[in-house]
This record gives sequence, C-alpha cells and structure tokens, in this order.
Amino acid sequence: MSSVVQKLMDSAVANVDVLRSLDSHGDDFSKFRDVDFLFYCPNEEKAELVAAFINDHQYGVATASHKNGESTAQVVINMPIQQHIILSVSGFMTCLAELYGLDFDGWGCCVVQA
Repeated sequence: MSSVVQKLMDSAVANVDVLRSLDSHGDDFSKFRDVDFLFYCPNEEKAELVAAFINDHQYGVATASHKNGESTAQVVINMPIQQHIILSVSGFMTCLAELYGLDFDGWGCCVVQA
C-alpha cells in the first residue's frame, strides 16, 4: 500500500477521534467556524510556497510563519465540520503535504454549540 493511502487512512481515524471529542462537548458539526490546518515545513521557502499556492487558488487563508528556527504554514477555512466534509478537506491537506514534502499536523477548531 502506498504511503499516501496509509496516511489518508490514519488521518481519517484521527479525524473521527477529534469529532468524537467535540461531540462529547456538545458541538453542532453543521455550524460554520474557523478550522485551522497546520503544516510543519522543512524551511521558510517551502512554507511560503505552500501558503502562496493555497492563497492563489483560494483553498483557504494561509499564513507562513518562521519562529525559533521552525517554519510552518497555517491554513484557516470557515466551514462546518460534518464528517464527510472534514474528512475530504483533511484528505486534501494530507495530499498537499505529501506533494510539497511537509508534515501535516492535522486540524483544530473551537466547539460551536447550537
């Protein structure tokens, strides 16, 4: 099995775990909220490159950051987190990380209740 497929499968399991945690706090998955996706990048150039790609194609609002010798790219998308939606977007981010040689650290958001 290819490493990309394995990463997508592992990511799906992790995403469901996050959804379960949010559900235990009364989250309404259908409500829109800012969801952030984080990439660890090998250098500043890669962080800037992936952020520019995401912004140019309007996949989200991406910001490259360089602090304490660590380069990251953060993407924020205002969206609901219903399982089929978050798994699709997270899967896309996993593929981007693979294409650009980045480490995708997953996603996070605040609990939004009805």
